[in-house]
Amino acid sequence: MSESGNSRVIISNQQGLHEQLDEIVLKHLTHPFRKPYQQHTLDAFKDCEKWVEQQGKPIIFDSCCGVGESTYHLAQQHPEAIVLGMDKSADRLSRHPQSVADNYRLLQVNLNDFWRLAVEAGWQLSHHYLLYPNPWPKAKHLQRRWHGSAVFPAILQLGGQFELRSNWFTYVQEFARALELAGQSCDVAEYQSTTAITPFERKYWASGQKSLRLTADLNK
Repeated sequence: MSESGNSRVIISNQQGLHEQLDEIVLKHLTHPFRKPYQQHTLDAFKDCEKWVEQQGKPIIFDSCCGVGESTYHLAQQHPEAIVLGMDKSADRLSRHPQSVADNYRLLQVNLNDFWRLAVEAGWQLSHHYLLYPNPWPKAKHLQRRWHGSAVFPAILQLGGQFELRSNWFTYVQEFARALELAGQSCDVAEYQSTTAITPFERKYWASGQKSLRLTADLNK
């Protein structure tokens, strides 16, 4: 990914869907992911689990939330639920302004671990958002993309109304194919709104770039 002014343009040596996509997704769908959990994510989950149980409300994940701007907006859109905004970067999360909203939390965690812990705890989401995560555009990094990673089955198991957005169309199309391989249907369409809820959206649209949105009902 390169940046020029306000533009963030995807540069990739991959044309179309990755040639090994089907093979890798099917392997992960049939082989459990058994990597040990990182202690900081275990601790964060245990602490958060108590709060989630106390709230007793529908759970929404805002994964790869960055500075948490989207988490704040999603919490406002869903006052009936609690929203967990999660990112691996403590620096990004530290830039989130103080807010009066009491139905969301921001967590610095490894999502490969947190998602699996949530599955083990029997959590079922009402919504799950992946808004503009890093798509890892180099062909050799397929397994670092969420649909190509060993944790992909956990996304399916968490259920809920799932939404993915990106300005790299190949990334979205690959995710759609991964869902198809898992027996899930989805809808993909160009997306733009009068209000941006992430810094990425603001940059994309200001530079004239288009973005795609994938939606899927993972409760089916």
